Parts: sequence; structure tokens; C-alpha cells
Amino acid sequence: MKTTRIIAAALLIVGSGLMLDGAAAQQPGIHRTDLIKNDLGVPGRETLQVRVDFEPGAVSIKHSHPGEEVAYVLEGSLEYQLEGRAPVTLKAGEALFIPAGVAHVAKNVGNGKASELATYIVDKGTPLVVPVE
Repeated sequence: MKTTRIIAAALLIVGSGLMLDGAAAQQPGIHRTDLIKNDLGVPGRETLQVRVDFEPGAVSIKHSHPGEEVAYVLEGSLEYQLEGRAPVTLKAGEALFIPAGVAHVAKNVGNGKASELATYIVDKGTPLVVPVE
């Protein structure tokens, strides 16, 4: 009986961790579509490309990544707030480089849907989105 409770508690803890990672990736008003994931020629590094769609007014959680991100706005207007910098607003056709480990928030500041193409060059095998308080 005690072993069953320990196993159940362990599964609950592991499951909660998985849900947290999923919650960081899929937030209300934000939809991520994974496009490609591939190893790089540099050992331990990989690249991922993701389309991120923001409903009007949607705001990401404050987060960072275990590598660099290039955000290219496909449609609409997105405001990016990188830690230690003034906010910058980009419209369709503009891009932003986000250094590894820099905490940031993205927000749809337009009237309609906004979308970005996010390209990540990150450490392989690590969570892509790291929530920051």
C-alpha cells in the first residue's frame, strides 16, 4: 500500500512538470506550431523553427531560451520587452535577435491577429521555454 502511494506521488510530480512545460508552450491566446527540428553540425546544438500565433491582446509569459532566438514578424504588430532594454514594437517583415538566456515577453499590440516565425539555435535536449519570475 505504501509503495503504491509513493509511485502515485512520483507520477503526479513528473506529470505536473510535463504540464508546466506544456503550459509555457501553449498559453491562452497563443498557439505554437512546430515546423522543423534538426541537429546542427556543432555537437550538442540543434535548431528549431516555430510559428507562434497571437490573438489580439495576447501576452506571453516572461521566459528565456537555452540559446539564441530570431523572431521574424509575419503579420500584425508585436511588442517585445527584453530584460534590461526598452520595449520595441515590430510589424510584419521586421526581425529581432534575442540573445541566449535573456528573459523576455512578447505581446500582440495590434487590433488583429499577429504571428511570428521564431528560429531557435539552442542546446540539444533542454526545455525550449524556461519560465522566469
